[in-house]
Amino acid sequence: MNKLKEAISVQISQLEQLQLVLENELHLISTRDPESLLNLLKSKESLLDLIQSQDNVIAQGYAQLSDDEKQDEGLSELFDSAKKMLNQCKYRTSINQTAVEQGQLRLEHLRNLLLESRAKESLTYDKSGRTRGGSSGKGINA
Repeated sequence: MNKLKEAISVQISQLEQLQLVLENELHLISTRDPESLLNLLKSKESLLDLIQSQDNVIAQGYAQLSDDEKQDEGLSELFDSAKKMLNQCKYRTSINQTAVEQGQLRLEHLRNLLLESRAKESLTYDKSGRTRGGSSGKGINA
């Protein structure tokens, strides 16, 4: 049972590290630093792999416990702490997702503004004086 409690404590510390990584990720998303963000995502991925392997260790340890040991109050408190940390990480992930989506919307809006601006610059007039998009024609023959 002590090994299981140790494993849960290790996972809680890993989730705390993940929470810090998620905070840094949000900062890098807002500062639009793609190189640093990619490096952070690699470390985040390895941390998530560690958390997943720790999940497997915890699941195996929990399966070996008797029903009386599973009712241990200290064990329940550790599980509750881990679940709280996990929920905080999920919340921070959703915040980061929203920040990325908003950034993509801003970029799309900027792209549309640039395209509109370019289209306005290429307006010409036809014989009747109406505006027309595109090039001014085949050129002037002298």
